Amino acid sequence: MVGVERLDGGPRSAVVVGAGVVGLSTAWFLQERGVEVTVVDRVGVAAGASWGNAGWIAPGLAIPLNEPAVLRYGLRSLFDPAAPLHIPLTADPKLWAFLTRFAAHCRWPSWTRAVEANLPLNEESVEAYDVLTANGVEASTVAAPITAAFTSAGQAQGLLRELHRMAAAGQPVDHTGLSTTDLREQVPLAAPALTAGVRIDGQRFVDPGGFVQALGRAVVARGATIRTFDVADVHADNAGVVVRTKDGNAISAEAAVLATGAWLPRLAARQGVRTPVRAGRGYSFTVPVREPVHGPLYLPEVRVACTPYQGGLRVAGTMEFRDPDAPPDKARVDAIIASVRPLLDGVWWADRTDVWVGPRPVTPDGRALIGATRTPGVYVAGGHGMWGLAHGPITGRLLAEQITTGKQPAALREFDPLR
Repeated sequence: MVGVERLDGGPRSAVVVGAGVVGLSTAWFLQERGVEVTVVDRVGVAAGASWGNAGWIAPGLAIPLNEPAVLRYGLRSLFDPAAPLHIPLTADPKLWAFLTRFAAHCRWPSWTRAVEANLPLNEESVEAYDVLTANGVEASTVAAPITAAFTSAGQAQGLLRELHRMAAAGQPVDHTGLSTTDLREQVPLAAPALTAGVRIDGQRFVDPGGFVQALGRAVVARGATIRTFDVADVHADNAGVVVRTKDGNAISAEAAVLATGAWLPRLAARQGVRTPVRAGRGYSFTVPVREPVHGPLYLPEVRVACTPYQGGLRVAGTMEFRDPDAPPDKARVDAIIASVRPLLDGVWWADRTDVWVGPRPVTPDGRALIGATRTPGVYVAGGHGMWGLAHGPITGRLLAEQITTGKQPAALREFDPLR
């Protein structure tokens, strides 16, 4: 067991439920503080949203989803099955209750509060990754600007207004406008339809699945056990916390962390967490390209993110509100391709591989759920929306501090899961 700190009075053992980037980061930083850790996941390491996302560590683009324009766009696209934001017309009352709460938070005061809440996470997100890679996580992060490309300078103004609002809320973003010529130099695959761009500097990207798998190996090398089973219940007893499986087995520890992503409500609601979390499912796939792509590309008009991946291009898009375990919908992949094909040249769409769907955990107010629950010794970490990869390591570090000291860091106050 590797640990650099042992705090008297803090827990000596913990079970982390969830082996994605948030859960494994929490496990790693708990180990730094001398806690013996067991990690439990129903499938395995990086099996959920941690594997197939765009891989951006992009604090400059951690823009909350709940802005007024998203509500207007969602209403317009409600009956369009090919729209990037897809809400199925089902009779799910919980989904419609969630969307009603989400709509109520699509106001600038709520959006600004979410931006301000994310500030301390954004400020330390890259540094938290550096701590991991400098101390045994054998994976790399790549520094590169993210280029946002548009069909006109007028369309680019939408992102520039968002960045201006971010700066006014305390999150300045280093960015530069790009002419058509500059855009071609930055993105050689840009089709003639793309004529303007914005370069967002100071960002990074990773192979998300590879990074999280390396993080899992590092956690095991430091003494943890990773077990695969489905958790049915988490409750406190006289000795601490009991994590019980569906087949009746149990693991006992002094603390437990629920980091199950879009599945968080299944366990967290029993711990007094009332803020709903819904799966905003995203799709991705990998395509070969005519020439190498050296940095991420963002296409805001069609809400698609593209990232260099294993010699090709990972293309990720769609926000689909469906059950996290629902089967993939091929029509969503076809819609992404149809929207991006006119914007990029030299992409071999028919040769796509690694088609994937994964659920991003979305809260109605744009703020994650990080901290203690009403059950003594039980904590939650989730609801990061599209920014779980960027905020996973810093979430783990801050939550490990709270668990071992019993004091809530100031940076976590706005993420209180009992709000």
